[in-house]
Amino acid sequence: MFQTKDPRTELSSLGEFGLIKHIRQHVLLNNESSVCGIGDDAAVIKYAEGKQTVVSTDLLIEGVHFDLTYCPLKHLGYKAVSVNVSDLFAMNASPKQILVSIAVSNRFSLEAIEELYAGMLLACKRYNVDIVGGDTSSSRSGMVISITAIGEADKNDIVYRSGAKPTNLLCVSGDLGAAYLGLQLLEREKKIFLENPNIQPDMEGQDYLLERQLKPEARKDIIKHLREAGVKPTAMIDVSDGLASEVLHLCTESNVGCRLYENKIPIDPAAMQRAQEFNLNPTMCALSGGEDYELLFTVDLKDHEKIKQVKDVTVIGHMTENTEGANLVLTGTEMLTPLTAQGWDALLKKM
Repeated sequence: MFQTKDPRTELSSLGEFGLIKHIRQHVLLNNESSVCGIGDDAAVIKYAEGKQTVVSTDLLIEGVHFDLTYCPLKHLGYKAVSVNVSDLFAMNASPKQILVSIAVSNRFSLEAIEELYAGMLLACKRYNVDIVGGDTSSSRSGMVISITAIGEADKNDIVYRSGAKPTNLLCVSGDLGAAYLGLQLLEREKKIFLENPNIQPDMEGQDYLLERQLKPEARKDIIKHLREAGVKPTAMIDVSDGLASEVLHLCTESNVGCRLYENKIPIDPAAMQRAQEFNLNPTMCALSGGEDYELLFTVDLKDHEKIKQVKDVTVIGHMTENTEGANLVLTGTEMLTPLTAQGWDALLKKM
């Protein structure tokens, strides 16, 4: 049972992950079909023999997760679907259906909603999923989008956050930090526009960073490549809140430590250049930026040669005993610095 405390506890004192942890310890699973509940990228439900259903849900709230000043509705619809199916790929599952619920104010027209759904349908075609229902409501504070993604996987194929072992290799797909830098670019141009609407946005040559922020892709291809290579991750998570935060999730759920090598973190040259222009540390953008939606996973050491052959995957470190802690190995040194989660947290007070 939840215990009411006096004095009042502010949510900002817990943060998003603290709140999830607090709720999780009070939620018990009573049905045999409930295999995995709160705490992973998606829930796992067993109905069909040999198959398990995987379910995940996400909220996107105007003013918190997106800004319609610079986010086209079609892109927003595409992104809303991508970020949800990404959670299912992080469980090594195949998405099949989604439920879409939206709340909008009267400032949105039918044409605007059609544009939003056009993006969703484009993503559905890309990931081979169906929209099978949802809900609509009015809102007094902007647009709210809630998507529930439903998928399936063979029982033995599902990958949890809790399977990493010491000596496992730590791997990540794609590159990191570009989405955060795309956001910084958009915020800069918005500020300039608000100060002087006659100045046109300067986005020339920034297509990659903007696409990573406005139209991210869930890594369906990586799941396919891993299967073709005969590699099953021991633990996996998608990178939505920053690399450091996700590494710490794997360490906590698997009860292991890690060594993450700074010089191994993949950063695109465009992101590297933009970070330097913004006087930002590229490594910190990758560690704390978030919204990359790449896959972070661990594999057995015996699969080292196999994983080297998988396209667009980088080995960035290895797992250790829990007593060694989670550490970043700084470039050019053997110096260890403890990893800290400084990525996106919707419930923490912002500076």
